[in-house]
Amino acid sequence: MSDDPYTFDDVSVVMGTYNEEAAIDTVLTDIAEATDDRATVVCVDSSQDRTPEIAREHGATVVEQPPQGYGVAVHEAITTPDRPIVVTTDCDDTYPMERLPDFLDAINDGYDVVSGDRLYHGADAMPDTNRYGNIAFALLASLLLGERVHDTTTGMRAYRREVIEDIAWTENTGLSAELLLRPLARGYRVRELPIDYRERAGETTLDPLTGGLAIAKSILTVGIEERRR
Repeated sequence: MSDDPYTFDDVSVVMGTYNEEAAIDTVLTDIAEATDDRATVVCVDSSQDRTPEIAREHGATVVEQPPQGYGVAVHEAITTPDRPIVVTTDCDDTYPMERLPDFLDAINDGYDVVSGDRLYHGADAMPDTNRYGNIAFALLASLLLGERVHDTTTGMRAYRREVIEDIAWTENTGLSAELLLRPLARGYRVRELPIDYRERAGETTLDPLTGGLAIAKSILTVGIEERRR
């Protein structure tokens, strides 16, 4: 453990948001409670509802951009803050913000990436199609990397800033998988931390079939590229 451990004054929590007014108040309140209101929050927003207004009311930095896909929004989100620890999450109230201290503890224990494993406890709140798809993604990634991976597409992770800055990120819909696979393949210390997963608030905008195919393609692309390095 570092002699000078990170605190929530060193943490930015970032997310892409798109019409999340049903959940964003709860998510931002939970972040403030879990971090003693010390972490900064960045929302990269493409909404047509009150999401950005609510985010600003909570003191979040809102970066507005036209809709360009998941990866474009999250890439902007992870590169905007200048704090040394970046935590990603989704804004649909599916992720347990009360676990943020555990993620920070793991970073302070020396891990470069801490990834929330939704499937460890079964992810019963996840639709069956998504759950089985995520199991298949993890098996594919494990085969390509030669290392067991449990949840490639979780939206809740913590990263040391140097990981974000040292790797060129190329994927859009599959960026979440890429953000795990490239650090693993390059020898960064990665821990998958079991988390509970809740039923989402609001409607999803990702089509399971087209989104799933895009993610599978990203895993193949990234896995093959990293094996060739």
